[in-house]
Amino acid sequence: MSPDLDLTAPGAARSRLRAVLELDGRLFEAAAGRHWPGAERVLPRLSRSANHGVLWFATAAAMAASRTPRARRAAARGLASLGLASLTINTLGKRSVRRARPVLDPVPLVRQLKRQPITTSFPSGHSASAAAFATGVALESPAWGAAVAPVAFSVAVSRVYTGVHFPTDVLAGAALGVGAAFLVRRLVPTRAQVRGPARPRAEAPALPEGEGLVVVANRASGTAERVRALHDALPKAEIVECAPEDVADELAKAAARARVLGVCGGDGTVNAAAVCAWRHGLPLAVLPGGTLNHFAYDLGVEDERHLARAVQHGEAVRVDAGRFATGDTEGLFLNTLSLGVYPELVRARDRWSHRIGGWPAGVLGALRVLRADRHPLEVELGGERRPLWLLFVGNGVYHRMGLAPGRRTDLADGLLDVRVVHGSRRPALRLLAAAVAGPLTRSPAHAAVQVNRLRLTGLAPGTPLAYDGEVTAVSDEVVLEKLPEALTVYRPLDASA
Repeated sequence: MSPDLDLTAPGAARSRLRAVLELDGRLFEAAAGRHWPGAERVLPRLSRSANHGVLWFATAAAMAASRTPRARRAAARGLASLGLASLTINTLGKRSVRRARPVLDPVPLVRQLKRQPITTSFPSGHSASAAAFATGVALESPAWGAAVAPVAFSVAVSRVYTGVHFPTDVLAGAALGVGAAFLVRRLVPTRAQVRGPARPRAEAPALPEGEGLVVVANRASGTAERVRALHDALPKAEIVECAPEDVADELAKAAARARVLGVCGGDGTVNAAAVCAWRHGLPLAVLPGGTLNHFAYDLGVEDERHLARAVQHGEAVRVDAGRFATGDTEGLFLNTLSLGVYPELVRARDRWSHRIGGWPAGVLGALRVLRADRHPLEVELGGERRPLWLLFVGNGVYHRMGLAPGRRTDLADGLLDVRVVHGSRRPALRLLAAAVAGPLTRSPAHAAVQVNRLRLTGLAPGTPLAYDGEVTAVSDEVVLEKLPEALTVYRPLDASA
């Protein structure tokens, strides 16, 4: 290679850099001298609104107010991406390249910002934040990303239009913002990335207008709006709204005349419907309507549109159920079953939820339970008697998201996910250590294993057992087992749509 083509030579590098900067300056002057119809009122104000991320925090709040799970996740991912981009800009970007701001002489006074930034020019922090937020939103929800992208692009353009950045500042900032969003996705995968396969597929009736579907809705879950939207999509479906104490009776009546049993409510209501559908051999249609909705969300049904599309096209899968039996009592659980401090937390939460709401009541219940002076639960497990603070059993393996196991990607894996926090004098510290260390740690404080059957003996009379948000009393012996592919449940096979 001839010397004049050797781009690694210092002289060649400086020459190319000088050429880039000259081109950058010419582009800036060309933009300053161009008349942009209608932009004088909009772009300077838009640029100021993005100061300190105010515009994006307001956008995220508006998205969250839509009350759709995907919009809330997209807003959270956008803000996380913005935070990472801003941190990188402020700690590395501005300090690594100390480029002066453009000279404002060629920029018309009407375009200039009232308060000029005092930091260095490269890269553009506003552009990085805009690109990070828009990309983060789009990775979780392409529809919301398409809505946010024009605003983000306009913010980036406004930085050149108002004369505070060169074009390369904006491009570098945007590239950094996009990179931050993808790094966040790598650290915390999107729901589409971690969603398991839609298998095993099952035969289920296709009901184009909902005829034969009877939906029992728990009125206490605040489901009226979702139920109306479902009925608009499936006008021949029968909707039965009832009080919590009447759910079991209405489900039994519905199962006697339904071709498909539907339910709208929280995890406890869905559990009751699953038991009814299992006993009658009916397909189950689940519309999330409670506070947590773990089963519906892990299934891939987030709102009435997902459910309506699945019912209209007869798209369904087989899912496992967990079964517990103690004495003459048996029941199913779709999500989790637990012994120890968690059932006490559920009871404490239920005492306060009608006064202060579900989430605050849960926090208050946790504080009271962990601060109480108590002895660990004594259980005979695997032929050995052990003190326990918590025994957690999941219907399917829960994968770690954040500090604790969060969701399942396979609802037909044939496994019970068993996790134990051993007894000690300080339950709060042990439970926190279990959460931080993750689900599969081999710490002496906690352990995890996957099985398809579990037998617990030596339980004291009246020991509380929680399953899917409900609490019952057990004694002596409890047998837990997996019921593989016990239920047929509607789910859009393209659950990412």
